[in-house]
Amino acid sequence: MTRNELKTMFFGIDYTNVKKKKQIIVDYNNNPYWKGYGTIEILSEGPNGFSSFKTHQEFPLEYVETRKEYQSGEYELIINGEKYDKLEMFDKTKTTYTYTK
Repeated sequence: MTRNELKTMFFGIDYTNVKKKKQIIVDYNNNPYWKGYGTIEILSEGPNGFSSFKTHQEFPLEYVETRKEYQSGEYELIINGEKYDKLEMFDKTKTTYTYTK
C-alpha cells in the first residue's frame, strides 16, 4: 500500500458514530524535582474529528483557568486521575492535591 493510498483511506474514515468526549487532563506535582509544575492535555474527540494539545507549565492550574476550553464549561476536568467539576474544588495551596467539598 502506498503512502497516498494510506492517506486517502485515513481521511475517508467515517467519524459520524464517534461519541463526543472533551477532557482537560492535568498531571500536577508528580515530579519531586519540578515542584509546582505540571502537564496539561486538552483532548477533543467526536464526529468532527480528533484534536490533542499538551503543554508543560509552572502553574498548571492557573493556566487551565485562562483556557477558553475550561471557561466554556464543555470539558471534563481531570486532575491527577480524579474528576472535578470546577477548579474551586481543588485546593491549590497544597503541594499535593486534596479534595475540598
